[in-house]
Amino acid sequence: MHKINWKFDNTYSKLSKTFREFVKPTPVHNPEIVIFNHQLAKELDLDFSKINNIELSKIFSGNSLPQETQTLAQAYAGHQFGHFTMLGDGRAVLLGEHLDNKKNRYDIQFKGSGRTSFSRGGDGRAALGPMLREYLISEAIHKLNIPTTRSLAVVKTGEKVVRENLLEGAILTRIASSHIRVGTFQYIAATQNIENLNTLVDYTINRHYPELNSSKFKAYDLLNLVIERQCNLVIEWMRVGFIHGVMNTDNMSVSGETIDYGPCAFMDHYDPKTVFSSIDKFGRYAFSNQPPITKWNLARFAECIVPLIDKNEDYAIKLATDLIDNFQNVYEDKWLKMMKNKLGLFGEEKKDKKLINDLLDWMEKNKADYTNTFCHLMGIKSNDDIYKKNNFLEWNHKWKMRSELNNSSKENQIKLMKENNPIIIPRNHKVEEALTEAEKGNLEKIMKLLSILKDPYGNIEITREYQMPDTESNKIYQTYCGT
Repeated sequence: MHKINWKFDNTYSKLSKTFREFVKPTPVHNPEIVIFNHQLAKELDLDFSKINNIELSKIFSGNSLPQETQTLAQAYAGHQFGHFTMLGDGRAVLLGEHLDNKKNRYDIQFKGSGRTSFSRGGDGRAALGPMLREYLISEAIHKLNIPTTRSLAVVKTGEKVVRENLLEGAILTRIASSHIRVGTFQYIAATQNIENLNTLVDYTINRHYPELNSSKFKAYDLLNLVIERQCNLVIEWMRVGFIHGVMNTDNMSVSGETIDYGPCAFMDHYDPKTVFSSIDKFGRYAFSNQPPITKWNLARFAECIVPLIDKNEDYAIKLATDLIDNFQNVYEDKWLKMMKNKLGLFGEEKKDKKLINDLLDWMEKNKADYTNTFCHLMGIKSNDDIYKKNNFLEWNHKWKMRSELNNSSKENQIKLMKENNPIIIPRNHKVEEALTEAEKGNLEKIMKLLSILKDPYGNIEITREYQMPDTESNKIYQTYCGT
């Protein structure tokens, strides 16, 4: 077989059995490659150029495992919509950890690869539509310069999965800097084994925060850095109007990457209460709730590691609480900076926050498109009469007056705005259109959409159909978990 250049160095498999179970992917009858990410393979220093589609299908369905893999399912718990449950990889198998030529470490994981002991009665399988959605949106998020897990391949299994009706089965290959979640810490904390908890903290620091290796206060410093990374991540989601849809603690990676693209979607017209997930009946994971839910999840993380922060429990709780309580201040400072970048504002002015909130209020009242409003301000004109209204023109005048205080050129202002405001996002109706066609075996629309999303900040020449929200604006858009 041609040398693909896999370099497996499997450290998670060396942890005690509390953390995982060894399990192989369940072979499938008739694997067929649907989509393969050649660019990502190259970035991972993997060479599939001499591998034909039949071999690719065997590898990425788990029918033909590379040597040196140590396949396992990871144990974790999670608060799902606020309710605590012991979970684990019920339909995912970690092949192992691959090192690229610069010794960067990546988890290679199959999603939809069959039952494990964590399957909780499920079939361990996945359907083609949701796996293609994860491929599409995770790659779009990556191109938007937001930390994320990525997708290397989707393979049809040749088998049907039973959901509300019979669906085409598929397996996604996910690439992540790791799959350690807040829920991983919750699982270990629930077993009340302090040695395992210490092991997990050390392992996480080695893997993601090696600068803490010499720290005398490892658990405290780890909490501090995880808070910062998660805060940065949710700021990025808010910047582009992304709604994760299922921010359970088991879907929160301690590396600060976006993970698990279930009922995710992008907001069209600005409404902070926007929810797309069919199962989020009370808006727990609505757009504007993402920051407080991040804080809530971080508080659950802090609870897990309190015993390692200080031997005096009361003091440890106080230290952790102070960090968590400060999340709001950190978030508000970062949010203000991010929104000023979107508006191309330099320096500090007392009325900046009011100027931003006035714009958001106007957008909400007028059902203005979030992405396209910032495009309009960058001079990418739309035919929408909404921007000719007096109340928008008044706000626009105030923004221009504030821009004159920038102490920087107009070119620098536009440059800053262009770096922070995408022209293209994965419009929900375009995503659905592409997925519907792909499920029928026609990949043309999904490939076109992927190519358009490769350059979200510079792609001005594209047809307007990819820039505009769905014309049927009264239609309620819903997404589903796909489990």
